[in-house]
Amino acid sequence: MSERRFAPVKAYEGRVRLPQRKTALSAGYDLEAAEEVTLRPGQVALVPTGLKAYMGPGEVLVLAIRSSLAVKRQVTLANGIGVIDADYADNPDNEGHIMVALANLGQEPVTIARGERIAQGIFLSYMTTVDDQPGGARLGGIGSTGRSG
Repeated sequence: MSERRFAPVKAYEGRVRLPQRKTALSAGYDLEAAEEVTLRPGQVALVPTGLKAYMGPGEVLVLAIRSSLAVKRQVTLANGIGVIDADYADNPDNEGHIMVALANLGQEPVTIARGERIAQGIFLSYMTTVDDQPGGARLGGIGSTGRSG
């Protein structure tokens, strides 16, 4: 198993806490908002975490919404789940900054406070891929794997 760890991106060094599992049997690491963000009803916003994650080949970090946000405040992940690939950290366009896409499904504005826990990050190993030959280096953030050159 490779070393798994979180680190702050340069702009947030000394300003964010590294994620932690809250109990011995917790699968997820709690990720916090690095900035205050207010979501209007129906709005989707990218909330910075100030973090990047390091993983090895065959590993992925999956982001899930915290149940308290979904149930109590009608806020969810806009994309259902977030997938952070192992080659996302340290890419030249955004340093691998993990952003959480939140959507307000409620009827009232919701303010996410700086330091509020907004998602859980779960490291998973995968063993199966198709027999293809992907190439090139990752550049960019959300949606970057679908762009050419």
